[in-house]
Amino acid sequence: MKAAMVAQAGSMPVYGDFREPVASGGERRIAVRAAALSPVVKGRASGAHYSAPGAFPFVVGIDGVGRLDDGRRVYFILPNAPFGSMAEWAVVPSSHCVILADGIDDITAAAIANPGLSSWAALKDRAKLKTGETVLINGATGTSGRLAVQLAKHLGAKKVIATGRNAASLQSLKALGADETIQLVEATDALDAAFKQSFAGRVDVVLDYLWGRSAERLLIAGTKAGKDDIPIRFVQVGNSSGANITLPASALRSAPLEMTGSGIGSLPLDRIVGVTDELLQAAAKTRFQIETRTVPLSEVAQAWPGESCDPRIVFTVGA
Repeated sequence: MKAAMVAQAGSMPVYGDFREPVASGGERRIAVRAAALSPVVKGRASGAHYSAPGAFPFVVGIDGVGRLDDGRRVYFILPNAPFGSMAEWAVVPSSHCVILADGIDDITAAAIANPGLSSWAALKDRAKLKTGETVLINGATGTSGRLAVQLAKHLGAKKVIATGRNAASLQSLKALGADETIQLVEATDALDAAFKQSFAGRVDVVLDYLWGRSAERLLIAGTKAGKDDIPIRFVQVGNSSGANITLPASALRSAPLEMTGSGIGSLPLDRIVGVTDELLQAAAKTRFQIETRTVPLSEVAQAWPGESCDPRIVFTVGA
């Protein structure tokens, strides 16, 4: 079969022939139609992501959309290694599939599943968002952050505060549900003042897609403004601004704060599948906005380079 393959850690995927996977008991064979390129897919392919497979060569891609032998459309996740989703065929355990509703097309389902899962799981399972609460999304101008704004409102947030560097992108988030925006300026005093003002009005949940300097300043501002009896729930989702932070120990002792992460490994696999099913069912009824670009899988080598996954590239496979 044709597939996008990585021969060794750090090498670019190439389009070529790879052996077909064979389904055994309890597994489903899927004719792949679409698979999206995401930061986690790139990280696994490079060997840098914590969930990267250790053996090479392998087919890249962790999830996708396709059809079962009986014609039903499904979203699937985590094909059996060394096979990935960016190939003509994939085999996964039956429990790794969810049936797609008619209200969502293949491209949208493939594009929205991974970034939408990050915020849906973070809000529902990790932060346990309650109706009427305020959510601050740190790093809201990328694909995942823009979805997080929409999903936070969909899941009951009364107020959404969005941060980002680009002023024009921040302004566009208001049409998606952001009530307030904070530009991540370089001047520390100005940034601290903006965060202090937001926390003064009460922030219940922080979803952090950046880590790095802005997360440091957010945590310090949040603990300074924290109420004795109501902890701020801080959920770490991504680290596009840096892998590490420096945080004074006193910040963690000065106010109630709950810190957790949301990603592969933070939830049982059956719950990850369940969360994705919930998300895709909601997306079939509510037109969440996500910008996509479709590319034939045969052009994977040309489309792969670049630091950003925005707009979300979706590789198309088959007819």
